[in-house]
Amino acid sequence: MRIIHAAAIAAFLLAPAASAQAPAAAASEPSRVLDTAVVTGVVPGPGLWKVRHGENTMWILGTQSPLPAKMEWEAAKVRGAIARSDAALAPPSVSVGGDVGFFGRLALIPAALKLRNNPDGKPLRDSVEPAAYARWVPLRQRYFGNDRGIEKRRPIIAATELYERAMKRSGLTGPKRVYDEIERAMKKRKLKWTNSVAEFKVPNIRGAVKELQRTRLEDGNCFERTLDRLETDVGYMRMRANAWANGDVEALRRLQRPDQYEACRDALLKSALASKYGIEGAEAQSKQKWLANADAALRKNRGTFAVLPMRELLTSDGLLAKLQARGFVVEPPSRPVATAP
Repeated sequence: MRIIHAAAIAAFLLAPAASAQAPAAAASEPSRVLDTAVVTGVVPGPGLWKVRHGENTMWILGTQSPLPAKMEWEAAKVRGAIARSDAALAPPSVSVGGDVGFFGRLALIPAALKLRNNPDGKPLRDSVEPAAYARWVPLRQRYFGNDRGIEKRRPIIAATELYERAMKRSGLTGPKRVYDEIERAMKKRKLKWTNSVAEFKVPNIRGAVKELQRTRLEDGNCFERTLDRLETDVGYMRMRANAWANGDVEALRRLQRPDQYEACRDALLKSALASKYGIEGAEAQSKQKWLANADAALRKNRGTFAVLPMRELLTSDGLLAKLQARGFVVEPPSRPVATAP
C-alpha cells in the first residue's frame, strides 16, 4: 500500500513549470503528429551543455518529462562528466514541511488523504465550468472507464491523475530512470547533490493541513489546461520525448509548447493560504539559490555536473541565459549525426 504524506499531493504542483513564453509548435502534418510512435531500445539522449570559467567547466544535462517508457539510455557522456566532476548541482526545488516526527507524519495520513477531495463534498461536475466538465467526460471514460471515484477529487487532483494515466497509455513515463543512472554514477564518484532548495517550515503543520482541507483552490485553470494538453498535445509530447531520446536539441527547441504545470502549481503557490505562510515566492527563491551555487561552483571547481529542466536551457529567460549574462562562456551540445524517425 502506498502511504500518502500531507506534502505528497503538492508534489505535482512543485514539478518544474513550462515557460509561459514557449512558442507553439507548428500545426502542420497533423496525421504525422497523431501517429508518432515512441522510440524504444538504446538511445543517446541529448548532449551536454558546457559552461566555462577559465579552465573550469560545468556540464549540464537537460531533462524533460515525459520520456519514452521503453527506452534504454546510453549515458556514457554523463558518466564521463560525473567522473571528472568535484560537485553536482540538483535542479531548483521547493520544500514545504513542518516539525513533525515519524508518528506525527503517520497521524497526518488520514488528513492528507482527505486533501484530495473537494472540501465541501461537491462532485467534480459542480466544481468546474460546465464546458470544461463536458470536455472532461470523454477523457475520463477513455482513461478511467467505469471508475467514478475520480469524480470526488479536487479539479487539480483529477487533472493530475488523468494526465498520469494518459501518459502511461501513450507509452510515456517520467524521468526516474534518467535520475537512477545519474545516481549510480554519482555513487561511484562519491558525489552528493548540492541542493538549491527554498525551504518553508509551517509552524503548525496539522493546523495547516486541516485549513487546506477546508480551502477551495482556484484550480479551474489547471484543470482546463490539462484538458487542452491531452486533447491537442499528446502527439507532440511523443515527438518531444523522441527528440530527447535521440539527442535532437533543435527539435526540442522547435517543439516547445506551453503546458499545464505552471497553472497547476500557481493554484497552490499563489493561493491565499500560500501567501499566509510566505510561500508564494518559493520558485524565485530556489532559482536564485541555484544561480548562487552555480556561480560558486564554476569559480571553485575544475569540473561540476548539473541537471536542469530543458526549458531552462532553451529559453531566453532561463537559468543558462542568466549564467551567460554573468559573463560565463556557454557552449551548446553538438548536433546529432542522425536522428531516428
